[in-house]
Amino acid sequence: MEQTSTAARTLPIRTGRTVMALMLREMSSTYGRNAAGYFWAIAEPIGGVALLTIVFSLALRSPSLGDNFALFYASGMLPFSLYNDLSNKVGRSIGFSKQLLFYPGVTFVDAILARTLLNALTQAMILVIILGAIIWIYDINVILDIPAMTLAVGMAVLLAAGVGTLNCYLYWRLPAWNRIWVILNRPMFIMSCIFFLFEDVPQPFQDYLWFNPVVHIVGQMRRGIYATYEPDYVSFGYGFGFGLACLFLGLLFLGRHHRDIVNE
Repeated sequence: MEQTSTAARTLPIRTGRTVMALMLREMSSTYGRNAAGYFWAIAEPIGGVALLTIVFSLALRSPSLGDNFALFYASGMLPFSLYNDLSNKVGRSIGFSKQLLFYPGVTFVDAILARTLLNALTQAMILVIILGAIIWIYDINVILDIPAMTLAVGMAVLLAAGVGTLNCYLYWRLPAWNRIWVILNRPMFIMSCIFFLFEDVPQPFQDYLWFNPVVHIVGQMRRGIYATYEPDYVSFGYGFGFGLACLFLGLLFLGRHHRDIVNE
């Protein structure tokens, strides 16, 4: 009994050390040993926001919300980029750490958790830096609702972790799923309300668009940035529930087949 109690106490410590070691390994391999890797991680969304700002400011007098193009498109593109980048990274967690999973002290959950934490923190940092820079450069008088924005980030992280975990299994079970997922995911950039407001979409397409969980994330983020914007269509139950359902299925399937995936 005492040995069982001691093992139970040391398990969280061992798991924490393993996850931290995996995070440090990925930081070194993905972003390099200097700041240049993080510079490019920040430069990519900056370039996307700048391009959207230039193109649409030439075609339109004002964005759909507020009067600053850069802030409007950043409020949509940054949460989408957080979800998209994180879900792709989590979806390749087992493949990335496959050699380490042969060690008894490293589990597939450790690999997924490490990738989720590292990339979620990185994307959240990018979001804060870019939004802060836009507000400062354009001297925008804005009252940010930090709890609302944090809720949007939490929804994006859970959705990305759930979709990515499920994809960890599907990439192995269905060899063609990698290409299928890329094709299915391409319209998401247009269908996630980055360029427009959900309320501007005519019926019946608005009803169809509601089932895209990223739409709820973007709407919640804009609620936190624009004090006068009230997106009544945002459903926390659907946004968080969709992510939890994918996470549950992914962990269920991986729990049964992770050894087959590692040994293949």
